[in-house]
Amino acid sequence: MKVSFILILVLITSPLFAQTSADSTAIKETALNYIEGWYEGNAERMAKSLHPKLAKRAVFADDQFSHQTAEILIKNTKSGGGKKTPKSQQQKDVTILDIFEGSAVVKVVASDWIDYLQIAKLKDQWLIVNVLWEIKPDSYQKFGMKKKI
Repeated sequence: MKVSFILILVLITSPLFAQTSADSTAIKETALNYIEGWYEGNAERMAKSLHPKLAKRAVFADDQFSHQTAEILIKNTKSGGGKKTPKSQQQKDVTILDIFEGSAVVKVVASDWIDYLQIAKLKDQWLIVNVLWEIKPDSYQKFGMKKKI
C-alpha cells in the first residue's frame, strides 16, 4: 500500500517539474532569433535573444581567444556581418540538447561554425547567457586562422 501511494504521488507531482512544449518552442525560437538575426543583420532580433551580460567565447590554435559581449554581438549583427553568407549557404540547424527547470543547452550548427548556447529562463523569457563556439575545420582558412591541433 505504501509503495502504491508513493508511486501515485510521484506520477502526480512529476508534471509540475516537467518542461512544457511551450518551453521547447520558446527555447528554439530564442536560438533561431540568434542565428537568423545574425544572417539577416537584424540587431533587434539578435538583442531579443541575448541576456545583457552574455559571454560568447572561443579558443583557437596558438592560444588565440575570442570573447564577445552582448553589446559587441549586437553591433556586429547590425553592421551586417552575417549578410555576407548567401541565403543558399545559411545553415541554421537547432538541436535542444537538454532542458532542466530554467536552464537549457542548445546546439546551433551554422554555415561556418557550431555554437553551444546556454539558455536561462528569466521572468518567463528564455535568453542566451553563454555561448561556446568552434569554427568548422573547412572554414579556418576563410577566417584567416590556423586549424586547431
